Amino acid sequence: MKLAPRMIQSMEILQLPLAALQERIDQELSENIVLEQVRKEGASEDPPPEPEHEYEPPQVEIERRELVADENNSASDFERLLEISRDWPEDNYTSGSKPSANRIQDDLDRANDLMANAESRPQTLHEYLLEQFHCDAPAHLRAFGDYLIHNLDENGRLQSSLPELAAVFGGVTLEEAEAALSLVQNLDPPGVGARDLRECLLLQITPETPLREHLITLISDHLDDIIQNRLPLIERKTGYSMEDVKATIEQMRTLNPFPGRGFDTPPVQSITPDLKVEKDDNGEYTVSLIDEYVPELRLNRRYIRMLEQNPDAATKEYIKKKLESAKWLIDAIEQRYNTLKRVAQCIVDEQTDFLDYGPEHIKPLKMQDVADVVGVHVTTVSRAVDDKHIATPRGIFPLKRFFGGGTKTADGEDVAWENIRLKLKEVVDNEDKSKPLSDDAIVEALQEHGLNLARRTVTKYRKAMNIPSSRQRREF
Repeated sequence: MKLAPRMIQSMEILQLPLAALQERIDQELSENIVLEQVRKEGASEDPPPEPEHEYEPPQVEIERRELVADENNSASDFERLLEISRDWPEDNYTSGSKPSANRIQDDLDRANDLMANAESRPQTLHEYLLEQFHCDAPAHLRAFGDYLIHNLDENGRLQSSLPELAAVFGGVTLEEAEAALSLVQNLDPPGVGARDLRECLLLQITPETPLREHLITLISDHLDDIIQNRLPLIERKTGYSMEDVKATIEQMRTLNPFPGRGFDTPPVQSITPDLKVEKDDNGEYTVSLIDEYVPELRLNRRYIRMLEQNPDAATKEYIKKKLESAKWLIDAIEQRYNTLKRVAQCIVDEQTDFLDYGPEHIKPLKMQDVADVVGVHVTTVSRAVDDKHIATPRGIFPLKRFFGGGTKTADGEDVAWENIRLKLKEVVDNEDKSKPLSDDAIVEALQEHGLNLARRTVTKYRKAMNIPSSRQRREF
């Protein structure tokens, strides 16, 4: 089946989250003269009444009277005044009087305040390292040191081997490359410029570090044994007591394996929910749309009357196209609201236990189930919930959070995979850490709760939840 362009655009409007929908509406308002925003109730000013006389077709260019004359050929001053006056209200061009000096100064003060309060770009890891490196590095090593710094990844690790980097850069011996790398590795934060995890941790050990000799031994020779939790093997090979081995590992946890992280931290994205759910007097949950941030749209009656006055063919065709585009956008937004509200209400009706008792009471729910109730295609449900959030008495959740498969208990009761994961975590948390449960033992423990799962399923969820294996969970 081929979809009409309007249908495709309608589905795009449905899929847009609230912030993107606002941007789309603002763009249409700026491009379509027939579309206008309805003033919200409680606004301080009423919209000006529309004049009754006939309207002339809109002109592409509007001639504006100049505020100053350039009689002294002061072109630079005139251009500067145009820059300053660009954001003045429209009536400053036509009122017959130029703004006062105080008005101009106020505008400049506001612009300066905006620039002063703008969020500055955080310093990157490379900028931070280069700033330190240029203070102390010898001139003959500075160019290659810059090259090394630019070849560090976001974790502060060297991305290629040193001989390879020296060969690509050219004109530097291996001894000079080692000297430049040593200078980079002495920069802050400690651990940058390392070629692997072992070197990264060793670079952070200072003469004042507690258990220094033990740390160097364990990191240099037994890092893999530590990762695999083979502490008795470390005890036998090093001659350290088990208490010393465990104390050294605790001290190792104070070291940072990723010293470069924290510089390019992405900004925290705020979430604006599209819907909210509240419990009414009858104890039922009701979904409503949050549309206070979305402007209400309507067609400008001025241009509708212009069509009734039989303008020239070009103007008539232009207005018709703009009217058609505006009507489609208004209808698409209304359809988006209706579909989104119906889908969300169906989800809430199915997940009342989640809202009443918490996430552990979520039910298995598929998008096809919602599509059957609402009477739409499953892809419509997928687009409706994509990147949408709902404010509930238990917090703000993405709509996709309420979907998920499940299985049946021994009693034939449906249980969601989310509940199975919670139960698996509960079993692991309550195990004897000196004898942790294997995946087979976890399967048996879940069967006692009526959950019949295959061993591979338990293994899959354990890894997805970042739960280590039984050997790695063992405490000595």
